[in-house]
Amino acid sequence: MKTFARRMAAVIALIMITTSDAGARDFAPDATNLPAYTLPDPLKAADGKAVTTAEGWTKSRRAEVLELFRTHVFGRVPPAAAAAGAVKSEVVGVDPGAIDGTATLKRLKFTATHGGKSLVFTASLFIPNAAPKPVPAFILICNRGATNIDPSRVLRSDFWPAEEILARGYATAAYQVGEIDPDRKDGYAEGVRALFDDGVPAPDAWATLSAWAWGASRILDHLETDPAIAKGKVAVIGHSRGGKTALWAAAQDERFGLACVNESGCGGANLLRRRFEGRESVARINKNFPYWFNANFKRYDNREDDLPVDHHMLSALVAPRWVHVGSAEEDLWADPRGEFLGLVHAAPVYALLGKKGLGAREMPPIGVPLRGDGLAYHIRAGKHNLGLEDWQAYLDTADRAFRP
Repeated sequence: MKTFARRMAAVIALIMITTSDAGARDFAPDATNLPAYTLPDPLKAADGKAVTTAEGWTKSRRAEVLELFRTHVFGRVPPAAAAAGAVKSEVVGVDPGAIDGTATLKRLKFTATHGGKSLVFTASLFIPNAAPKPVPAFILICNRGATNIDPSRVLRSDFWPAEEILARGYATAAYQVGEIDPDRKDGYAEGVRALFDDGVPAPDAWATLSAWAWGASRILDHLETDPAIAKGKVAVIGHSRGGKTALWAAAQDERFGLACVNESGCGGANLLRRRFEGRESVARINKNFPYWFNANFKRYDNREDDLPVDHHMLSALVAPRWVHVGSAEEDLWADPRGEFLGLVHAAPVYALLGKKGLGAREMPPIGVPLRGDGLAYHIRAGKHNLGLEDWQAYLDTADRAFRP
């Protein structure tokens, strides 16, 4: 009976794949004029057959979807960068009395080596002293200036409220993405992609967001060697372009137990096929940030319907692990409703794997997070930012995911 119920839930969710947003409650200036769109079915295999069992997803279809995203959107990490021993991590400093004695600060150094050359990037890790070990942890992908993740805590930013995270019994690491791959059009030669690429990059070669996601996994590699950190209970979190990266990192790396995807918009949790003039499109993002995604993604400028995936399938790749998407009321560029619908349409995969998903089709009120089973969503008042209200919502979801 349980298997039948799960399959029925998947069937019901699949009914929503072809949809129109006309007349829906929305955070978009022209929501009533949105065209209908048809999303690719995450549970339809490459051979056209329906995927009806959990094994069919985990053993076959999931790999197909992951390959589609590597080929058409994010690119693939070269074998040399994924090889064992490609990156060495070390603790280069320890302060057992950090933040007025409440935490231990570890300074981490990562050295990537290939072809006689190397690249170094760093991370800061705080571990709460009073909490029973091992503790769950958050890895923050910081796409803003280094002052936002100041390990000395002389400069404090709500972008990384380490004190509040530690008080909740979580460890937290943070790294600056520019150390791995510069966030600019002319930064290729200075980043990790140039280190590991041999020859001219192919159209499906990894791009900057994939390089940043690779970095998150390397930090997770290190955390798994630290006895103070609970294995399988590490969340990856990012904002905006960092949110896109966090979702892609968790989609690839099944060791992440939770992806917190804050206002990620186009190329993140948002549905690419949901088009209106007030949001970022594939053509706009490729024009402004041509290095974020692979070269193949540019084929879909103003042709989103031709893409063999959409980003409900990106969230589905994390199933049955947790995804929490956050939006802001005034952040129309990221399309809050499109971010919400990305989770709604990931529900069939979660249902097949025995999870209820969001359990709702209507957006929750502003300031009232919606938590289902494996999927969560919140929208807050205000503009494009990652702040304390967002962190509190993500920490509450982490409690449910890691401390049920």
